[in-house]
Amino acid sequence: MYKTLTTTLNDGILEVAVNRPDKMNALNQDVMKDLGLVIDEIYKRDDVYSAIITGTGPKAFIAGADIAEFLTLSPNQGMELAKRGQVIFQRIEVSPKPIAAAVNGFALGGGCELAMACHIRIASDNAKFGQPEVNLGIIPGYGGTQRLVQLVGKGKALELMMTADMIGAEEARQLGLVNHVTTPAELMDKTRSILRKIHAKAPLAIAKVVKCVNDYFKEDVDGFETEMQEFAKCFATSDLHEGAAAFVEKRPANFKGE
Repeated sequence: MYKTLTTTLNDGILEVAVNRPDKMNALNQDVMKDLGLVIDEIYKRDDVYSAIITGTGPKAFIAGADIAEFLTLSPNQGMELAKRGQVIFQRIEVSPKPIAAAVNGFALGGGCELAMACHIRIASDNAKFGQPEVNLGIIPGYGGTQRLVQLVGKGKALELMMTADMIGAEEARQLGLVNHVTTPAELMDKTRSILRKIHAKAPLAIAKVVKCVNDYFKEDVDGFETEMQEFAKCFATSDLHEGAAAFVEKRPANFKGE
C-alpha cells in the first residue's frame, strides 16, 4: 500500500516505520505523501486506537529531508513544500488518537520536526536530535521553529537552531524534548506499554485532552474556555457514567468511546 512505509497492527497500535534505511530514512516527496495517507488510515480505522512512528534500522529515525530535492526549488515551490509538511504534521499533532514517536538513532531536521509533532517521544539511548538547517542556508519548515520553543523554551531553542548542534537522548529528556529514554532493544516495547496504558482510558476524554492542550498554544483561542466546553461535553457521554460507576464499584472501567 505504501512505497516508503511499512505498517503493522499490533494490539490496536498501528506501527509505522519509514523504510529508507539506505538513505537514513530521509524525508522525500514519496515519504511525505505516504505519511499523509497513513495519517488518514489512523483517523479512519476503528481497529486503530493509537500509532507509533519510527524508522527502519538502528542508525536513524529520520536523518532529515532529502536535500537533493531542494536544489531546483523556487521560493514559491519552497512555500508549497513547507505548507504540505506543516499540514501533515499538524494532523499528527491534533490527532484524537495518541501518536508516539519511537526515536532510534538520528532525528534531525524534518525528523526532529516529525517527532515533535507526535504526542509522546520515546528515545533509545543512542538517539541524536537537532535542527541543523542553517548549515544548509535554510531554516526548519515543518513547524520546527514553533514546536521546539514550546518543548524546550525560547533560549535553548534559539541556541540549538542557530548553532545546528545535536543533543543526545538524555539531554533531550532533561530539556523536555523526550518523555523517556531506554535501550534500543527495549524501545518499541516501552512505547507500546505507554500506549496500552492509554488504551485503557476513555478514548473520547483522551481526544479532548489533546484538543485542550493544543489550544493552550493558539493565540486566538482561550484554552480555559476550550477546557470548560470539552469538560461539559463529557457529561453527554456514556463513558463518563461507566467511569464513575466503575470507580464506585471498584472495578476496571470498560470504555466504549461513546
